[in-house]
Amino acid sequence: MNEFEYWTNDAEETAFTMDRRRFLKTTGSGIFLFFRIRDFSFFTQEGPGRPNLKGGPSDFNAYLKIGEDGRVSCYTGKIEMGQGIVTSLAQMLADELDVNIDDVDMVMGDTDLCPFDRGTFGSLSTRAFGPSLRTAGAEARRVLMEMASEKLNIPVNDLATGGGVVFDKSNAKTRIAYAALAKGKKIERTLTDPVVVKKPSEFKLMSKPLTRRDAHEKVTGKAKYAGDIQLPGMLYAKILRPPAHGAKLIDADTREAANVEGARVIRDGDFVAVLHKYPDVAQSALAKIKSKFDIPAPAVDDRSIYDHLLKAAPAGKVVASGGDLSAGEKSSASVHEETYYNAYVAHAPVEPHTAVVKIEGKKATVWASTQAPFGAREEVAKELGFRTEDVRVITPFVGGGFGGKTAHGQVVEAARLARMSGSPVQVAWTRAEEFFYDTFRPAAVVKIRSGITGKGGISFWDYGVYFAGERGSEQFYEIPNHRTTAYNAGWVGGEGSHPFATGAWRAPGNNTNTFARESQIDIMAAKAGADPVEFRLRHLSDAKMKRVLQTAAEKFGWKPAKSPSGRGLGVALGIDAGTYVAAIAGVEVNRKTGEVRVKRVLAVQDMGLVINPEGAALQMEGCITMGLGYALREGLHFQGGEITDLNFGTYEIPRFSWLPKIETHIVDDENSPPQGGGEPAIVTMGAVIANAIYDAVGARVFELPMLPERVKGALHKG
Repeated sequence: MNEFEYWTNDAEETAFTMDRRRFLKTTGSGIFLFFRIRDFSFFTQEGPGRPNLKGGPSDFNAYLKIGEDGRVSCYTGKIEMGQGIVTSLAQMLADELDVNIDDVDMVMGDTDLCPFDRGTFGSLSTRAFGPSLRTAGAEARRVLMEMASEKLNIPVNDLATGGGVVFDKSNAKTRIAYAALAKGKKIERTLTDPVVVKKPSEFKLMSKPLTRRDAHEKVTGKAKYAGDIQLPGMLYAKILRPPAHGAKLIDADTREAANVEGARVIRDGDFVAVLHKYPDVAQSALAKIKSKFDIPAPAVDDRSIYDHLLKAAPAGKVVASGGDLSAGEKSSASVHEETYYNAYVAHAPVEPHTAVVKIEGKKATVWASTQAPFGAREEVAKELGFRTEDVRVITPFVGGGFGGKTAHGQVVEAARLARMSGSPVQVAWTRAEEFFYDTFRPAAVVKIRSGITGKGGISFWDYGVYFAGERGSEQFYEIPNHRTTAYNAGWVGGEGSHPFATGAWRAPGNNTNTFARESQIDIMAAKAGADPVEFRLRHLSDAKMKRVLQTAAEKFGWKPAKSPSGRGLGVALGIDAGTYVAAIAGVEVNRKTGEVRVKRVLAVQDMGLVINPEGAALQMEGCITMGLGYALREGLHFQGGEITDLNFGTYEIPRFSWLPKIETHIVDDENSPPQGGGEPAIVTMGAVIANAIYDAVGARVFELPMLPERVKGALHKG
């Protein structure tokens, strides 16, 4: 094979190529294994959160290198942004290759060294890239055994591996290290025979709890992010921003800014920036620019947005259906029609969007805070007019993404300024810029009509979701007559739907859909006079879902009672990224102020084979903590294109003082494929808290976030 080839199953087939000589020159010596993809397709969602490989690859692709010193490099287009795959991917490779995990170096998100990857999102790293990586490790171990067999003159079947060494089963002193096999060699072998990966009973590292490998770097401040990159002659850029989305620059007087010592003012049409070797000086110089903008009159705000979205919604797409809705309604003893709302929500990562770009001739190197380095590379190449292969994107640690760092505005800005200035340039958005240019979780509306029979069974379910998308919209209960319709099936609105950009926000769409579905289920349980856990179990046939709910009830110490019981307990179920989750929460509600205090949250997940139980538990805890935000406080305020929340003084994210007692439990399911763990627990948080509020005080809140004034309003109505 003369080149490495990667295909994506897009409308138009594309290829990324790197010739063998350039790859070997870049990565140095060692043993390389190359796995050629014939058709690489990405996950689609089919059924309630179950992943399916559309088309299915004929085989998998991964890169690994075994160096002369015995250290193993793993190359992956995935990036580390706090989710912990820097540990779990290393566990997979080390276990299959039979090396010490401390000898594995992760090389992540470097477009010159790593195989093409669409991006790190959708909880796909473990379930999509993981199988490829495990196969690569198993095949590499087989190659090493074959090479050792030739060196030692011992049949392969008489050899074993461990700790980076191949040895004779009958005489362990007869051995040869992987390093000795790799020393001074560049060996390319394409393996065609299938290799069987290890069974769970054979694992030495997988399924064992390991402390995160990046923990020490991060708690000591040694970890490097894009903002830590400093290059000789680098300039910091501050950019003139409009006061509102849709505003047009009329005039900009830059004379005072240009008089600041060392400042360089760059203007290209409406794009105006100040560059300086010190970021604070660049910022103070920018403040001296006198600008005028034409600001369009606001057509919508954070209160009128829901009526606007319902009017702007396109024709619906039926996601799932069965039975006869009319017949179901006729058989109903009671019908319940409710509307649920959620606000725009910001990603609010600790690290704002940041990028450094250096241009040398017709080549560019980019250090970027991004979830999609290959996507960033394409955008830079287009902006600069360079060949794609002449742009290298290096991704240091990323300080949180949650779906928001798949957009690369700061990268393009840095590339543009580096080209115009002739110097390396860093663009680091301020917190205000981070909020202003965020791709927010879209505001959305869900309308549900449902009914129950005189015997307390759900008779029909008519569900419509507007602008949140279909992820998590398909209900998983046994309902004979049902229909689920998505109006604007994606989480990115159509033209004119939103006053600013929207995009994926941790488990996109599923937070909205689970809030609506599980709230409606609770309403029917209360009408039926049934315990909310028992009511759900009665309508479940999915063994996995029943198991996680029963486990949660047992671990929580749930005592059956119909709501509202005054106990302040709620339950919610969800499926995301192939993982089943059940959550139970306990709250206290101040009837006078409407303040809600979450006292306890317990979550149970069935996520198939768990690679790192410690990392999985941390992700569940993080989801629960982050979920408190969208459930209780986070909602964007705006007037037309003007964002009025530009910092944490008005946009309130969860604080340590909010934290309840958090308990996580993972159902042992080692014989099932691994599923996503970075998002599932968050989808239940809105619903479980809403249901607990109702159980505490008999007040139902239909809009997220459940602010104190909304809780008070619900109490007043009650």
